Amino acid sequence: MVKTLEAVELVARIKDLLGEKKAENVVALDLRAVSDSLDYFVLASATSTPHLQALERHVEEKLGEAGLRPRPTEGQSPRWVVLDYGEVVVHLMTPEAREYYDLEGFWADAERI
Repeated sequence: MVKTLEAVELVARIKDLLGEKKAENVVALDLRAVSDSLDYFVLASATSTPHLQALERHVEEKLGEAGLRPRPTEGQSPRWVVLDYGEVVVHLMTPEAREYYDLEGFWADAERI
């Protein structure tokens, strides 16, 4: 399966941005082999709601400088933020929400990148 260079570069850029703001347990999943409709997820944990908001702002601001804007999403919460960049969807969660929803477990067959 061929990875699109732009998507892989975007995943790497998002991981770097999250690292700059001290996101915890950052994981990227290549979902293309296990999903017909999803390509890549980047998951990260925040230590608090303000940290979650800071991660969200930082990613949106820095990618916005490159002309990338997330698609509108519904159902944002103080525990889980989704930033949809098309091929790459970012999930920022509190540790409790991440454990509860267990996206890594649900997508256990996906390749980690």
